[in-house]
Amino acid sequence: MADDTQNQPAAGSPSGHKLMAAFGRLNTRHRLGLLVGIPVLVAVIVAVLLWNRAPDYRVLFSGLSDQDGGTIVAALQQQKIPYRVADGGSAILVPPDQVHEVRLRLASQGLPRAGNVGFELMDNSRLGLTQFQEQVNYQRALEGELARSIQSLGTVRSARVHLAIPKPSIFMREQNRPTASVLVQMLPGRLLERAQVAGIVHLVSSSVPQLAPGAVSVVDQTGTLLSSNDADANGLDASQLEYLRAMEQQYARRIAELISPIVGAQNLRAQVAIDLDFSRQEQTDESYRPNGGPDQAAVRSRQSSEAREPAAGTDGGVPGSLSNTPPGVATAPVTGNAATNPTAAATGNREAAQNLRRADTTNYELDKTVRYVREPVGRIKRLSAAVVVNHRTSVVKGETVTAPLSEAELAQIKALVNDAVGFDPQRRDSVSVISIPFNESSAEAVPEPAFWKQPEFIDLARGIGVALVVALAVLYLIIGVIRPAIKQMTAPQPPLEPAFPAGAPLMAAAEAETAGAPPQEDPLERVRQFARGNPQVVANVIRQWINDGQNV
Repeated sequence: MADDTQNQPAAGSPSGHKLMAAFGRLNTRHRLGLLVGIPVLVAVIVAVLLWNRAPDYRVLFSGLSDQDGGTIVAALQQQKIPYRVADGGSAILVPPDQVHEVRLRLASQGLPRAGNVGFELMDNSRLGLTQFQEQVNYQRALEGELARSIQSLGTVRSARVHLAIPKPSIFMREQNRPTASVLVQMLPGRLLERAQVAGIVHLVSSSVPQLAPGAVSVVDQTGTLLSSNDADANGLDASQLEYLRAMEQQYARRIAELISPIVGAQNLRAQVAIDLDFSRQEQTDESYRPNGGPDQAAVRSRQSSEAREPAAGTDGGVPGSLSNTPPGVATAPVTGNAATNPTAAATGNREAAQNLRRADTTNYELDKTVRYVREPVGRIKRLSAAVVVNHRTSVVKGETVTAPLSEAELAQIKALVNDAVGFDPQRRDSVSVISIPFNESSAEAVPEPAFWKQPEFIDLARGIGVALVVALAVLYLIIGVIRPAIKQMTAPQPPLEPAFPAGAPLMAAAEAETAGAPPQEDPLERVRQFARGNPQVVANVIRQWINDGQNV
């Protein structure tokens, strides 16, 4: 038996015996810490490594129908591409380095198919289609192209367009006008601005012949009408109201920028009310000025005419004859000239028997003035401005004293306000400037929340806190449990000196340990108590016996 006992250390592993011996030297707290801490530490390290190695999936498609989602998932499984499903199956995610490649592959297969069909529908037209079928296909293609254009907006997830195009007829004097309706589904938390709604309306109306912008209706997924063309009670539409508010804010800002350096920005309040005229007015005036003297008027044309008529009682002759007077009776000439020049005498008698008529006509230009006036849209009809100035604050003998502004100062401020807003008494404009003490409690601005109360800081602190707790737990396990245990296990064991002579019975050691025990106790019981309290000593003694070859 002694031989078998001597061969047992050689059969076992020395390092294993040392490890078990070192673990046996640990107290209960260190043993429990090692048994719990090492698995926890390994689990934390593995979780961190797996979390860091997990790919960050990105959205491939969102807002998919069940049919398209199933088709795309089948295609991804066939291509062995990892994916995830989110948003109740309406979104599919893939690794970020494969998003664009997978989209191109699926697009080559025509996925997703639930998208709006465009003019590619006309590419698959077949022979034998009726005119009605061709018109329906064209309308479907046009609706699809318009829906695609609307979906290109950053705030729109999907869109549907419905066109009602009446069939033209030669038997109707007035043709029906086409109408259109647009249904848009917005992204979560997004809204369409008025300018974007107007852009959609004009996009659709410009794509369909004879479609007026007022005949286009835009509705969102909640059923809210976005393209309301109704004016308010004052007869102003949304764009006119927006322009009116902008004008009032601009004039109020002018007053504040001008008066704030004088009284302080916190001591001034200004409001402006404007009455705008959005009517379109065109006027044409044509006026004539009375004619002045000939020297002041411009000659347009001048005409002169001269006429000769025979005198009354004279006989007429044959047209074209030299003389219509028959030859007179031959008489003796009175003078020699008459006898010698009978032709001249006949001519003088003929001229004396004629009437001469002359007329001059002068036309002058009319002094006419034509004026064409087109009034601008949004003309200011009346303007009212109200300015309130806080009392002046001063410190007198250590006390705060407030006093209103003087009349002269208020008059100067009012004059500045008049010039800033373009005061016009003909429009019956009004400007009021008064000095009244402000309520300081209401004038105090609401303080901004501290930076540690802001959501961004709270999220950052939460993430840092979780990481810090994990780090502290790991550090505690390493420093408080594992490190002391390893240090105690790897500490060099002092050489064991036999406390008793070789071959001395174990009872002597027990008696020396329990020397102060009551004499009535059983020696065997004392040995048992000593072994339970000092198992290492007992093990060393037994090991020494075995090494010495003694019979145990």
